Parts: sequence; C-alpha cells; structure tokens
Amino acid sequence: MKITAHHLGIEGRTGFVQDVEPDISNGTTLLLIHTAGQSGVQWRHAVRALARLGYRALVPDLPGHGHSEPAPSGAVRDLGHYADWLVEVLARLDVTRPVAVGCSIGGKIVQDLAARYGTRFSAAVSMCAESGPGRVKLHALERELEDSAAAARTDRTHLGTRAVVGRNVDRDRAELIARMHCREDPLVSNSDLIGWGTHDVRRLLGDIQCPITFVAGEDDLWVDPVSVAESARRVADGRYVFLEGYGHYPMEEMSDFADVLDGWLRDMMKREL
Repeated sequence: MKITAHHLGIEGRTGFVQDVEPDISNGTTLLLIHTAGQSGVQWRHAVRALARLGYRALVPDLPGHGHSEPAPSGAVRDLGHYADWLVEVLARLDVTRPVAVGCSIGGKIVQDLAARYGTRFSAAVSMCAESGPGRVKLHALERELEDSAAAARTDRTHLGTRAVVGRNVDRDRAELIARMHCREDPLVSNSDLIGWGTHDVRRLLGDIQCPITFVAGEDDLWVDPVSVAESARRVADGRYVFLEGYGHYPMEEMSDFADVLDGWLRDMMKREL
C-alpha cells in the first residue's frame, strides 16, 4: 500500500486529498466523502482494508475541513458547491469513472454528484442521507454561531455522536468515534448542517445515470430509513440497504465495513453486465 498526499490549488486555496493505492489494483478508484464538520480521518480504518481488496481510495478534506483551507467565500453552506469542488479534484488528479461513497452530508453530496455528473461515475453509495432537507433547526444553528461556548459545543458533539452510534458497536469503539469527532470547527460544522437542512436533491433523483445504493442505519436517530428507501425507489437503478444495529457512521462503526462495501459494489456491477 502506498499513501500520497496531494495539495491542490482550487479556487485560489489549497485542498488536501489523501491518495491510498493498493499493492495490487482491482481497477476501481473510490472517492470517499466525510460527514459534517469532520475530515477524511473518518475513513482511516476503512482505507487500509479497502487497499487489501485492491481498491484505490481518494480521501479529500472538503474546503475548511481537516488539512484543506477554507473556500474564498468562507464556510460553505451549499452542498452543491462541495460537489463541484470534488469534480474539480477528480479532474486535477486525472481520475475517470470512480465510485463515489459518502456518509451524512457526504451521502447527500454523492446523490448530487450522481444526478448532475452521473456519467462521470461508475457507481455511487449514499449512506445515512435523506434526499430532502435534513431535519435540523436552522434558527438554532444560526444562534449557536453567536453564543455557544466551546466547551458546551464539545460536549454536545460528544454526546450527540454517542447517541447515533449503533448498538452493535462496542463501548470503546463508540467512545473513540465520539472523541475523534470533537475535533470539528463549530463555524464549519454548523455551516455544513445548514447546508444539510436546505439542500434538496429529490427533484434530481430521476436524473441519476449510474447505479446507486442508498444505505440507512437502524439506530440512526438523525435520518429516517423510510425516506432513504423512498429515494432508492425513485431512481431507475437504485438499491436500498438497511443496516440492523448500526447508526449514522457505518464506515467507523463497522469493523468489516470494507468487505460490506465491496459486496455492495460487486452487486451493482453485476447488474450492469
């Protein structure tokens, strides 16, 4: 396995992308998109196992997240902007026909990519993401940017993350996930959630031109599995997966996530033949 760090100049700012190449390639590149306020570090365990299966993984930090500099206009509130930025990343790295995989806001970004740029992707996996506006209180998010204290915000992130991790995840792993999530920037994460609460791709689902799998977790308190299943039904080549005992972060919660994702991808590719 070889790991390379790309620092790409996009919109006059530096964007960071981790590039994980397997020793023996199966010919498929994955674009792995993180959740609100987080970074590519969420995929740290999955990429090693995916490389052993032969996948190349591109793991970007969206603008303002992780190692990437903020967008010139500041914290991004339009998830479509992130989708456009990712298409530019692929162009800069000369990557064609990858598989887009994302979770939460990353899952909704995947739906946006599949609808507006579907011919550029071989398949897509949208995890834990409704197609309509996410269920958040926009006024409360705006208010938090004015008067929330850092310590209180950290506590809310920690407890909120623990609440949506599935029952199948052991206590130590759940605590590690929650503590890692506390690294977020409140300005960036709130802006992401405002984007989650306003971005609506339902009218675009009929335009999706690549195979796509929609994934919902049984213990995800933030996303209604019924709405995820409905999105799958509205896509000509859509598939729905329900994860019993798991929550909002499958790639962090599931110790066998790489094998599970590999199965989803193989199933979609079979249907293409």
